[in-house]
Amino acid sequence: MGATAMSEINQRVGINASAAKIYALLTTDVGLSEWWTTETTGAGDVGSVIAFRFNGGGPDFLVAELIPNQLVRWQHSGDTPADWKGTEITFYLSEQAGQTIVRFAHTGWEDVSDFLAHCSTKWAVFLLSLKDAAETGKGKPFPNDIHIDHS
Repeated sequence: MGATAMSEINQRVGINASAAKIYALLTTDVGLSEWWTTETTGAGDVGSVIAFRFNGGGPDFLVAELIPNQLVRWQHSGDTPADWKGTEITFYLSEQAGQTIVRFAHTGWEDVSDFLAHCSTKWAVFLLSLKDAAETGKGKPFPNDIHIDHS
């Protein structure tokens, strides 16, 4: 891998819900609290900074781009976690054959690390939580998420 190459996480999930319903889960404090972490504040229009907290700490993301029912893009803001500095998160939504396909990307990682591998698995866990929240009204946000590490 070259010195300028960046690493990324990509996930894809089909959800039996409208793009509008999923978009609301990605763009409001209430929606984000239903599937990622119960302690979410600041969601809003482009330029808003969303604070996601996990036991008091966690990342902030600037809302960089919103296309209703199609695209949500965030840029990491702040200093934690350090490995996320300079990264972006994008959710692409497309309705296909009676479901909404969510393509998720967390891009701009400096290198492939144990933390990237951990986050890749956790993003899959949280995307399944998003699926549950959209389909059943009950996701598994932190601290009720599936734990993948016992240390």
